[in-house]
Amino acid sequence: QVQLVESGGGTVQAGGSLTLSCAVSGGTFSSFTMGWFRQAPGKERQFVSQLTRPGDYKAYEDDVKGRFTISRDNAKNTVSLQMNSLKAEDTAVYYCAAARSAWPYGPNEYDYWGQGTQVTVSS
Repeated sequence: QVQLVESGGGTVQAGGSLTLSCAVSGGTFSSFTMGWFRQAPGKERQFVSQLTRPGDYKAYEDDVKGRFTISRDNAKNTVSLQMNSLKAEDTAVYYCAAARSAWPYGPNEYDYWGQGTQVTVSS
């Protein structure tokens, strides 16, 4: 069974930085398209970023472009999300997801999900 475990969440001051990591086990990590999503209380789960395989194409939600960077380390079976210039509205539970599809269109296209990690940005 494929398992995804997020880490790196916590509380950070507005304008600060935080890096989330996702460790993948039980599958062929190098073949997965990886994504990050977030969900704030009372809101729907929102796409944040995606890194496709093959091709290693990176995509970002408009609100995080220029601030967040997704990357992967195939040797360590991990995907990371570097978050800079954090804002209060970035506060949410962040989820790592994996898809067997090369170009997933949304959360329903992802096959595996982590438990999530809380990111809180304070003013």
